[in-house]
Amino acid sequence: MTSLQTTIVSIVEGLTEFIPVSSTGHMIITEKLLHIPDDEYTKMFTVAIQLGAILAVVVLYWKKFFDFKNLPFYFKLVVGVIPAIILGLLFSKKIDALLESSLTVAISLLAGGVVLLFIDKIFTKHTSASEKQVTYLQSFVIGIWQCLAMVPGVSRSAASIIGGMQQKLTRSEAAEFSFFLAVPTMLAATGYKLLKYYKESGGFTGEEIKMLALGNVVAFIVAVMAIKFFIGFVKKYGFKIWGIYRIILGAILLVLISKGIIQ
Repeated sequence: MTSLQTTIVSIVEGLTEFIPVSSTGHMIITEKLLHIPDDEYTKMFTVAIQLGAILAVVVLYWKKFFDFKNLPFYFKLVVGVIPAIILGLLFSKKIDALLESSLTVAISLLAGGVVLLFIDKIFTKHTSASEKQVTYLQSFVIGIWQCLAMVPGVSRSAASIIGGMQQKLTRSEAAEFSFFLAVPTMLAATGYKLLKYYKESGGFTGEEIKMLALGNVVAFIVAVMAIKFFIGFVKKYGFKIWGIYRIILGAILLVLISKGIIQ
């Protein structure tokens, strides 16, 4: 990957990580449009630069994230990430294979779009007032929902936000808890991918390290702006607009696949 390709993919990641449109799906589409090879480095890079975007949460919500007087909050995040760790280890090879599939992304975008059209009407009862009131069981259930995002195109943020709303959190509370849960989830996923790539390839080249650093920095900067936008937007307008966007993009992608423009 060149510096320009890395920058473009990282901008896409930063913009899409926290909105319910699937950052992985968008990166896969972008990589194919840029004719980036579907090799092991690309698969690792697609996961690893998400950590840069996720760290934007730590910076923007540092007062909440580093409130060490609220230790149960950290334990709940650990409970929430357990399903992803277990399923990620069990189905690692199948997940890697899905990262090559544009058709999977297209179908997931369409299906997720339909769900988002109605999600605000489906979950209307809210009982939680803050992330501190999320129970361990709620956190675990939200973590199970988050696992749906192992399928490219599903959207980690959408899956965990829907899980939060199903557990009676408000839209904004579910979005914020989704952000917090993303930190240990992506730390685990990135660490696993980096270690796996290191063992299988015999180490990282200087150029690979440089591109990973560039990608994470760009994704972080863009994500900081995207988070501020998304929270305000979802409070005011909900998720319907993202459902429409996903359906349109999924349909366009199916056309491009059928025409052979995207493999």
